[in-house]
Amino acid sequence: MTNRIILSYFILLVAFSCTRPSDPFEPQIDCVLQDQYLLQLPSSAPPLSSEEAHETWSTEYRIAKGFAKELDLYQTSVSCKRTLFLLPEDRIQRKIELDYDILLCYYIAKRYDEATAFFEHSSLRTLDVTHPLTKDCLTILFDSYTHTKNTLRADQLLLHMASLSQDDAKRLLLSRALEQGDIPTLQMFSEQDSYIPVRTLLQDYDHYKKSSKTAQMLNAILPGAGYLYLGQKQSAMTAFLLNGLFIGAACYFFFHENIPAGIIFTSFEAGWYFGGITGARQEANLYNERIYEMLASPMMNQEKLFPILSLRYAF
Repeated sequence: MTNRIILSYFILLVAFSCTRPSDPFEPQIDCVLQDQYLLQLPSSAPPLSSEEAHETWSTEYRIAKGFAKELDLYQTSVSCKRTLFLLPEDRIQRKIELDYDILLCYYIAKRYDEATAFFEHSSLRTLDVTHPLTKDCLTILFDSYTHTKNTLRADQLLLHMASLSQDDAKRLLLSRALEQGDIPTLQMFSEQDSYIPVRTLLQDYDHYKKSSKTAQMLNAILPGAGYLYLGQKQSAMTAFLLNGLFIGAACYFFFHENIPAGIIFTSFEAGWYFGGITGARQEANLYNERIYEMLASPMMNQEKLFPILSLRYAF
């Protein structure tokens, strides 16, 4: 009788829950962008000529550049648009410069959807491949489409960049792999001698990361053990006590022939038990994301591997 009750208990436990597939690996990598870095980049066009300085639009243009030097992105973009309304149609290079400044404002402000939408209706869309701003525009668009999850468009831009510069295309591909935590692609780069920092990053990550499968297995064997493996002592104690309480209550009711109460407590325990297994996996994934972020963010900043740090022109 006892064996039948215990067998029924475990059948119910399995029937009331199930595990989910692995969680995605989505680290949040931060770029430390110093204001001085942008301010030291040259403008894409020369200063106003003496002739231009006396034209109507030049006042609004100077206001836009003044806001740009203060990195007031909203006011810069507004002033650039006002300048475009006043700009004569034959000032093509000034229009390109102003359009680039507006695109840059959206990009720096991380308004990626607006950046890509603006580009499609700007003079920048018709730039020749030999134009100095072409590579910067491709970099901005690639990064913007990457952040908006438009992988197809980003890959098309990457191929376009590769036709202009293999080194720049590799740099963009590496930056995307680093920001997304794309380990297989990073392993490919790490095999090359010119990417020693990437190899070091992967070695350190492999050393410090935790196994989500191990966390799951430990929590399955002993509720709370998976959390303890991750260093979460409070969560481990809570999981151990809650599972122990519900298992004890379910067994008590089954042994005393109170089957309905036993089933109810078994259903509760199934939620805690399998929820703990799933939770241990998710916490292991989060733990690995934080470890990766701590290693990748400073490396990318130091090596200037963020796309924005490869721009050649600013305001």
